[in-house]
Amino acid sequence: MSDAVRDAAASGGPVPGGAGPLTAWRQAAAWAADYAFAARGLARAGAGWLRRSRPDAFRVAEGPGTPVLLLPGIYESWRFLQPLAAHLHAAGHPVHVVTELGLNSVAVLDGAERAARYLRAADLGDAVVVAHSKGGLVGKALMLREERVRGMVAVATPWAGSSYAAFFPPWSPVHRLSPRHAGLLALARERAVDDRIIAVVPAWDPHIPSGSRLPGARRNVEVAASGHFRVLADAEVLAEVQRGVVELA
Repeated sequence: MSDAVRDAAASGGPVPGGAGPLTAWRQAAAWAADYAFAARGLARAGAGWLRRSRPDAFRVAEGPGTPVLLLPGIYESWRFLQPLAAHLHAAGHPVHVVTELGLNSVAVLDGAERAARYLRAADLGDAVVVAHSKGGLVGKALMLREERVRGMVAVATPWAGSSYAAFFPPWSPVHRLSPRHAGLLALARERAVDDRIIAVVPAWDPHIPSGSRLPGARRNVEVAASGHFRVLADAEVLAEVQRGVVELA
């Protein structure tokens, strides 16, 4: 996707060579579809709790695939990433879940420490993190402290924060994703691992107005899909995540 197309989609302007402007009703429809997907993710999480399903269902895989560590976004259970987990598992990658992360409402550094404890307890080495949204921030903090991680594929991560987070109360975990939050700014200044991160960037993300490109990343992969949640089940995104895991292994 060209810079002109990406910028037009983000602003709601005319898309060169496309079907016209991203009108208000099309944006509303995209919001609705995104939240419908999120609702299904919550339903999967609830059904999993009722079934007492095991989060290690994807831990053993056939083939010599690279171990993958899943890191979901804020207020997401790992089941939001279940489409990714199933896709990677089918490709032969053992997929691991950090149950101690819960719904990922803790501070980024706290989440990174919990993930590091899991890596050590599972004696997991040369792993690749696959993260969504805030999970990418946790993954970067993990990479800065843990040599067991080879790299990360992050989908729709607010590297520079989201302007919407500033409207949440200061005590809210969401407020930590504000572009001016000290923790987020400190993490952004740490560039040592950015060249081992592949950022998957939706064409339009209703939760991250400024987009999710990471300056200095190994690659920024711009996909045609729009949304913040539903991109997790998009065929192009699934393929790019799998490609990234193999590349970083």
